[in-house]
Amino acid sequence: MANTPQGGIPPPRDSVAGLLADLGHAARAGHGLPAVPAGTAHRFGMDALTVSALHDGLPELVWCDPADGIGPELEELQFTLGDGPTLQAARYGRSLIELDLPTADPARWPTFLPAAIPTAARTVIAIPLQLGAATLGVLTGYHSTPATLTTARQRDLRRLSRVLLFLLLNSTGTAPEDETGPRAHLILHRAEIHQATGFLSLELGIPLDQALARLRAHAAAHDQTTTDLAQALLTHRTPPEALNR
Repeated sequence: MANTPQGGIPPPRDSVAGLLADLGHAARAGHGLPAVPAGTAHRFGMDALTVSALHDGLPELVWCDPADGIGPELEELQFTLGDGPTLQAARYGRSLIELDLPTADPARWPTFLPAAIPTAARTVIAIPLQLGAATLGVLTGYHSTPATLTTARQRDLRRLSRVLLFLLLNSTGTAPEDETGPRAHLILHRAEIHQATGFLSLELGIPLDQALARLRAHAAAHDQTTTDLAQALLTHRTPPEALNR
């Protein structure tokens, strides 16, 4: 009999169906997104998977597999540019697929596509995580080979999205507390951006939404990520007055 790791989550099974069953049990036990094991992206035939939760109307990266690479890279790019598949799925609450980014209609994502094409990503799928009519987050998958999303793979990713929704609910505390499992806390990958937005709002005397818009616009204009600019502001390497122009 296999040993059960600390926290009550059993080792993941090899098959997609087995992994989905294990994640379903974890969700019912009150576990959150940390219950999703490393290597899940490859089990579902993708090079990267990300989950973003809606935070003040914008997708906030809260989980990715693997932890670095094209997943978080392209989510950061979308956040900086305000354009791309994750944002579109969040905004309209509909799944979308692009089988080959370099041949996509340039009008689809006019600022995201030119920046994404030089990366390794070729295929992308974005699936909204919905509770009723409300979109709470987005599951986005990336692959470095074009046209890799078979019908079976798309079906498996949609099944995964339904499980991830409940793990996300457990992570945010929206779901009822379950005494059989610990409450997981979301790791906000853009915590520095939120801190820099508040700092800029106070320094320039502008609303938070305007401060965030200036952060994103300045980062895009200077070929920076929003995270890099936020770090520069918080460490006083970039003065807030530089964004007041």
